[in-house]
Amino acid sequence: MNGSMKKLLVPLLATAAAFAFATGGAQAQQKKTIALVTNAAADFWVIAGRGLEKAQKEHPEYDIQLIVTNDATAAGQRRELDDLLVRGVAGISISVDDAPHATEELNKVASQTILITTDSDAPQSKRLAYIGTDNVAAGRQAGEEFKKALPNGGKIALFVGTMDADNARERVQGIKEAIAGTKIELVDVFTDQVDSAKAKANMENVLVKYPDIALLSGLWSYETPLIYDAVKAAGKAGKVKIVGFDEDQRTLRGISDGTIESTVVQQPFEFGYLSATNIIKTLNGDKSWIPADSKLIVPTQVISKTNVAEFTAKMKDLLKK
Repeated sequence: MNGSMKKLLVPLLATAAAFAFATGGAQAQQKKTIALVTNAAADFWVIAGRGLEKAQKEHPEYDIQLIVTNDATAAGQRRELDDLLVRGVAGISISVDDAPHATEELNKVASQTILITTDSDAPQSKRLAYIGTDNVAAGRQAGEEFKKALPNGGKIALFVGTMDADNARERVQGIKEAIAGTKIELVDVFTDQVDSAKAKANMENVLVKYPDIALLSGLWSYETPLIYDAVKAAGKAGKVKIVGFDEDQRTLRGISDGTIESTVVQQPFEFGYLSATNIIKTLNGDKSWIPADSKLIVPTQVISKTNVAEFTAKMKDLLKK
């Protein structure tokens, strides 16, 4: 993991440590553990952690933990999952990094404990349910923002950590559906394996290779701020439009100053809270929360100049702890 990602890891681990709430060793051992496993380190997961904290306060009889994946790969997540199984956890929620290569591991987990997915699904696995965004619909939302930003069309490029993740593939699908039949041309989708240095290089290369590029979009939370930096460094702020995903503080600042058009935000607080509370419901024999299609969809929202101040204040409140 590169340096910038390590910096993000510290507050997340501090948040995870705060979830112990144990009053003594023997009491802690008696508590059943519930864990949410991330696919990266980012403010997005800090906010999800706040949702876990709310669930913890409501259910002090459980030990609810946030597990930040150091290695943002299927192999890295496999190690985290195997460790949790050894510990005998009662339930796991996970943002799946590479669903096609994770199915066997996920099925093993599902055979031994309650397993749900959040943020990024693995629908072919035996997970109980998915809690999170309809990522195809979120992609369409982003595509509509592209059309607003480029009414006369133009070339666009997309950036994401990996196309192995369901949420990445589905967002791209939704974007393509939204821009079909317009004069907007997608030149390519560039992946960076959750490496900030590689992501930055991808963006700088696109700005050079495509001097007429009209819009750049980062599909994972850490990428839009890097696009913001790259566009500014290239002297193209205001000339190259930016549309993002998620609510990184720099993304919100970019919307405030007009460098970024808008961003499609999810509700990671709800991902955390609903993951923990619905695992607890299941442990208590209640599966009525599971929809017929096994997908509990949490709506997304577009943040633009008109509502960024109010939304920023809300995010600062969630992150200030």
